[in-house]
Amino acid sequence: MDKNIPLTEAIYYILIAVKSPNHGYGIIQNVSDMTNGRLILGPGTLYGAINTLLDKGWIRLYREEKDSRRKKEYVITEAGRSIFKEEVARLKELIENSKLMEGF
Repeated sequence: MDKNIPLTEAIYYILIAVKSPNHGYGIIQNVSDMTNGRLILGPGTLYGAINTLLDKGWIRLYREEKDSRRKKEYVITEAGRSIFKEEVARLKELIENSKLMEGF
């Protein structure tokens, strides 16, 4: 298993949110919607995580608008998909093993 596993919850959801190109505000909205408002990413958390994901090569800049706001869109890379799949396998194992505790 990769030493980058387990993923933080924020990283996990950001990777889902950039399955197709998405910008910062869109990521915040997607994550909030997916978690029914339980997880609200603040800008500091989001952009810190985006910089980490860019550094690791798990996401890449998809497009940058050159208007005054300079909105950037990001998309997951193959390396990001691979890490995400490893995390999903780990989480499935946790769920399967939790069934051993049924009845407690």
